Amino acid sequence: MINVLFLGAPGSGKGTQSENIIRDYGVIQISTGDILRKAVKDGSALGKEAKNYMTQGLLVPDSLIVGVMSERLKGGDAKNGFILDGFPRTVVQAEALDEMLEKDLKYRLTHVISLEVPDELIYERITGRRSCPACGRVYHLKFNPPREAGICNFDGEKLICRDDDTEAALSKRLKVFHESTAIIKPLYEKRGIVLSLDGAAEPSDVYSKIKAFLDS
Repeated sequence: MINVLFLGAPGSGKGTQSENIIRDYGVIQISTGDILRKAVKDGSALGKEAKNYMTQGLLVPDSLIVGVMSERLKGGDAKNGFILDGFPRTVVQAEALDEMLEKDLKYRLTHVISLEVPDELIYERITGRRSCPACGRVYHLKFNPPREAGICNFDGEKLICRDDDTEAALSKRLKVFHESTAIIKPLYEKRGIVLSLDGAAEPSDVYSKIKAFLDS
């Protein structure tokens, strides 16, 4: 069984590579971003609390995220392996993850994959994203445009730019990433479970290295 943690800035390719791992290894992906965006869309108490942070590109407080992830990891679908995307993002969250995995769930992280991409490419990737508010599919104005400009291929809905994909919000998200998230990598390097890759390389080449790492 593999339990994978992805590290990387927004737009570094974590979602694309997670899809490959899910296909080949039958694990589930747990994305804090997806969980929080659904909560915002549903108008839940969690969503209302998180929305103000997300639209400003700020980290949602540790206590809130740790509670959300603790509940999610207790789901029975995580017992056959999982991918974590977007959590942990701070040292406090990393420590909380260790505690909940080892003490409460009897799991452990087996692999940590760090996708490293220059900020200028991140800006191009993120600010060009457009999402379907109905089905959640994500397009890109340059790399993956819809067949009809501004319209989802599948349900005909008008595509939107998410609040956290604007240039202003992204600037804050990258600042937070470099100051908070990037510093947790050494915690896992000490355990010898980290693979660092050039996330700007061809996705198929990146995945071939990831698969070799997971199979080793």
